[in-house]
Amino acid sequence: MRITEILATYLDMTDAIRDYVEKKVGSLEKLCEHYSPCDVRVEVGKTGEHHQKGKIWRAEMQMTIPGASLRAESIEEDLYAAIDSAKDDLRRQLVAHKEKLQSH
Repeated sequence: MRITEILATYLDMTDAIRDYVEKKVGSLEKLCEHYSPCDVRVEVGKTGEHHQKGKIWRAEMQMTIPGASLRAESIEEDLYAAIDSAKDDLRRQLVAHKEKLQSH
């Protein structure tokens, strides 16, 4: 699995955020071992420049594997919660895709 891009929108990309994203996306590696290539693009940040509180943090993940393109997006009150939620949704989609292929 390869992380092709990590983007930050209305946010300075810190090493801590980058490491957290890489760790969370890396946890999907075992599910991707049978897919080559497996590319992931991640975008994190605020939903807009003018927001100050509420559900303003957004994480979007796009995974491209042979035969499918999976996308997960989450908007939460905490950046790390948004990353976790998007990763969980992407994992669910990946498992569903794998089961669909096995049933055929």
